[in-house]
Amino acid sequence: MNFLSAFVTFENLHEVRRLCHWGPVIALSVIAICSTMAILDSVIWYWPLDTTGGSINFLMLINWTVLILYNYFNAMFVGPGYIPLGWKPETLQDAQYLQYCRVCQGYKAPRSHHCRKCNRCVMKMDHHCPWINNCCGHLNHAYFTSFLLLAPLGCSHAAIIFIMTMYTQLYERISFGWSTVKIDMSAVRQFQPFMPFSVPAFAATLFALGLALGTTIAVGMLFFIQMKVILRNKTSIESWIEEKAKDRIQHYQTGEEFIFPYDLGSRWQNFKQVFTWSGTPKGDGIEWLVHLKCHQHTLTIEQLKQKADKRVRSVQYRAIEDYNGACCPLSKGLQTFFRTPCTEEPRIPLSKGDTILATRGTKWWMYGDKVLSEEQMRGIKRVRGWFPRRCVEKCHYDTAASDKKD
Repeated sequence: MNFLSAFVTFENLHEVRRLCHWGPVIALSVIAICSTMAILDSVIWYWPLDTTGGSINFLMLINWTVLILYNYFNAMFVGPGYIPLGWKPETLQDAQYLQYCRVCQGYKAPRSHHCRKCNRCVMKMDHHCPWINNCCGHLNHAYFTSFLLLAPLGCSHAAIIFIMTMYTQLYERISFGWSTVKIDMSAVRQFQPFMPFSVPAFAATLFALGLALGTTIAVGMLFFIQMKVILRNKTSIESWIEEKAKDRIQHYQTGEEFIFPYDLGSRWQNFKQVFTWSGTPKGDGIEWLVHLKCHQHTLTIEQLKQKADKRVRSVQYRAIEDYNGACCPLSKGLQTFFRTPCTEEPRIPLSKGDTILATRGTKWWMYGDKVLSEEQMRGIKRVRGWFPRRCVEKCHYDTAASDKKD
């Protein structure tokens, strides 16, 4: 209902532009191809008006398509929910436990993170998904996960239809030596509509079968990944924060005990925080139910500790080659070209002499913040991203991490 209201009244007309992106174009094309071919092939294989089984098969196929599109568009247009611009905690004293977002000119509420693609702080952000061209977060997490469940189920049903259609159309025309493999198709052959199964139809069905099987495997894996974090009442980002918390405690031998604050101790209780009968998840996106030994800012305090530790561990580098910010720079060597990070995180252009504080990296690429002068920082947002390792060299004096301004 929320989706229909937002869509019919067009309260957020600019949201429709999310369809104009390669992710939704590919996703909707796969859905359209698989659904259309499955409907056509089901008519050829199991005529829906002739038997009860054919009718049920056809109605289930339509049902999958409707449910998949319903949850897909809800995930896209309902959105994750955003922290209001300029947001501040009710108690100003709590601001010391929160990170400040210079882009949104406000504090980041617990569990929220700033998305570079959406250019907003997102409530309970899990990740930015290119297939819906939107973030997966507080308000649309259930819709997104439902889509990840329904898409493999629908594609599995479609794959069965494709296989049976090709079998019934070919097993009498071509001998494959399957003399012992016979399927009694008399029940579904009482009426055969006039729809010739030509070579192009066979090729289209085979192509749709490949899409259906690929979608079932790929999206099915994503569903299990999402359910794993949902049953612990986490997000993908929070799982990474928890892992870094354990690493920080082990590295410094602080003896702390980090308890993830949002795990309520029961998988069923965690499940109900996301999935509800009304479709609206529990919570307002600002305050959350927490573990008895934790409080609202347990995780945000840990994030601040990790941010401080990140500054300490950062290493200062100086650019020795110019880099134009290309995703796959062939001029920087074949290894750099082929080993480019598979992520939507930005690349930062470098000029010879630039200073960068690197925080992580691979053998061929590094990630870090470009050190800006005070004058540059007034008009430019924080500049961080990936750059080729061969373009920089490590400075052999004390790092300037302590001088870094966020």
